[in-house]
Amino acid sequence: MPMKQDELERLIREALPDAQVEIRDLAGDGDHYAAHVVSPAFEGKSRVQQHQMVYQALKGQMGDVLHALALTTAAPAPKA
Repeated sequence: MPMKQDELERLIREALPDAQVEIRDLAGDGDHYAAHVVSPAFEGKSRVQQHQMVYQALKGQMGDVLHALALTTAAPAPKA
């Protein structure tokens, strides 16, 4: 059974409550999503560490319920 878009967003927000999360369904099938996540929790972390944090938020559902996730992450831009 595919993962619903709102469930994907809920899991990420649960783990990273201060994150800005944008989810797009790439194929309309609930199996292929793109996610852009910006969180202060990513500050000082490598891109790999940031992605690992998001994958941990998915609680093992990546590769099972969720087939593909095109993921981009970033720390917020410094305030001027």
